[in-house]
Amino acid sequence: MFTSLATEWPWLLAVIALVIHCSAMAKWVPIQRFWTVYPFIWVLCGVGAVAIGSSQGFALTDMLVLCSFALVGLTIGLFPTRKLFVMWAHEINRGEQQESYPYPRSHLAFCGVSVIVAVLAAFLLVQ
Repeated sequence: MFTSLATEWPWLLAVIALVIHCSAMAKWVPIQRFWTVYPFIWVLCGVGAVAIGSSQGFALTDMLVLCSFALVGLTIGLFPTRKLFVMWAHEINRGEQQESYPYPRSHLAFCGVSVIVAVLAAFLLVQ
């Protein structure tokens, strides 16, 4: 379905997904070092995913759609943890670092399921 569209639309989808995800993470993790580097990390990861997918025989548009849906799924999956992220970021900004940050298993399961569902939806849409 998405592969029959013009090439510009998957690129636009990827850019919009990246902007939404990075904006959400910048709001949820208010540490300047984090949100200035985070978008560049995702761009490099996306380039790597597209390169690996292209070497495996997948089309560029298929990989862009897959990466976009995975980012949207990750954003949805991290939504329940946003308050913990803000609390931990404020502690780090004050200089109070814990040995470990307890991440609830239910949040981890929700994040994993949302990413898997989004990737499966992308896979069905590019067929």
